Amino acid sequence: MLAQNSEASADDAARIPIKAYVPTDIGDITPEAQSALKTRIERIITKAGLGGSSYDNRFIMTAKIAELAKEVSSTTPTIYYYELEITLLIGDAIEGTLFASQTINTKGAGPSHTKAYLAAIKKIKDQDPLYTEFVEKAKVKIIEYYNSKCDFILKEAETLSSQSDFEGAISVLTSVPDVCKDCYNKAMTAVAPIYQKQIDKQCKIDMMEAQNAWNAGQDEGAAKKAAQFLGNIDPNSSCYSDAQGLSNTIAKRIQELDQRAQAAEQREWEFKLKQQADAVNLEKSRINAARAIGVARAQNQPKTTVVYNIRSWWY
Repeated sequence: MLAQNSEASADDAARIPIKAYVPTDIGDITPEAQSALKTRIERIITKAGLGGSSYDNRFIMTAKIAELAKEVSSTTPTIYYYELEITLLIGDAIEGTLFASQTINTKGAGPSHTKAYLAAIKKIKDQDPLYTEFVEKAKVKIIEYYNSKCDFILKEAETLSSQSDFEGAISVLTSVPDVCKDCYNKAMTAVAPIYQKQIDKQCKIDMMEAQNAWNAGQDEGAAKKAAQFLGNIDPNSSCYSDAQGLSNTIAKRIQELDQRAQAAEQREWEFKLKQQADAVNLEKSRINAARAIGVARAQNQPKTTVVYNIRSWWY
């Protein structure tokens, strides 16, 4: 299944976004031990070539802990001993579907409850081949999810685009992992016209800001401020020729103000615009630019408390 859906040149980090998540009610665990467990999970995710942001962060790797044995010494200082059963779980936390689980037993000792837990958690090694099959099983399930939901994903993006939420639509489409070859190709086909609408929309905003900045002074200071906005304009956008025209107008005015500084100033200005044009010659660059918009959209969403539907995973 996995081999049939994957593209050889694909990068797992851009394909399967899995988030590390550790709830507070998974046993007698302190915030310090909770943080350590999350770090271990993040290392396993990274080692497997996964991770990254998606528009909904629906796929998570989490854990549950059961105390198999506990002993507190009668010595001074007191030593705490724990034998823990730690179960790692990967699944769709929105729909509440568990994809894969892996249980390990580990022991830890320390002068406090927290330190004993930390000692046990530190024995979870991300290099352990035990996790390979566990992660691969989850990968296949995630691919199956995208294959089965592809039409709904495309429809959601279409709806967002019709509402002029082009960034939202791009975020939805670029969240499709490229190991899901068929759905990924459909998503990339759908993202092209939406991406064009987004860069056209942003171009008008940047042009207005650049023009206002230049009109405010029409000197070197105003030129530098205008350049900050002009430098953001995508060469494939509909108003790129307007950006070139304003750039030429500014360069000409700077030449008039100071003939001696003209050559250096004009070369710098022309180089900025030409460098942008050179960077978008390939189709891959367009896809990467769209993906960057999608990632930024996901990362910049308001911080809200997400209630994951994972209670059934604990039983």
